Amino acid sequence: MFRARILTISDSTFEGKRTDTAGPVIEELLKHTGQFQVEQGAVVPDEKEAIAKTLAEWADSETCDLIVTTGGTGLSPRDVTPEATLKVIGREIPGMAEAMRLEGLKNTPRAMLSRAVCGVRGNTLIVNLPGSPGGVRDGLSAIMDVLSHAIKKIQGDTSRCSG
Repeated sequence: MFRARILTISDSTFEGKRTDTAGPVIEELLKHTGQFQVEQGAVVPDEKEAIAKTLAEWADSETCDLIVTTGGTGLSPRDVTPEATLKVIGREIPGMAEAMRLEGLKNTPRAMLSRAVCGVRGNTLIVNLPGSPGGVRDGLSAIMDVLSHAIKKIQGDTSRCSG
């Protein structure tokens, strides 16, 4: 079992003005695979430093194999999740983010506006998802089949990737 944590990024949810609807969808989809144990997550405001600090602390503590963020990937001035993620990752995985956008385009042309990124910090895979339940479903469905393989590789698996 891989350990996962969910970071919800939203000013209004952080302030208690809105209920997080995307985080529970992420948890449900990850648990449904039978490969992930979802541990305690958090909610932070749309602040680059708060996001980066949480991502770095979680990844560096080696208490999770996967961090999934939800929110802050769009075009509004407060959407800074990709910048915060890029600040803390050592290696970007552009193919995963591209696959998520392609899957989203099947349902809405607005998916092309997502600036979500995926990458690696230490032994942890970090994946940005939109803040909507539909965007979460589209994004995770695009990469779910490779998540465990990616995490194993990040953590040093040397077996061949063919298949």
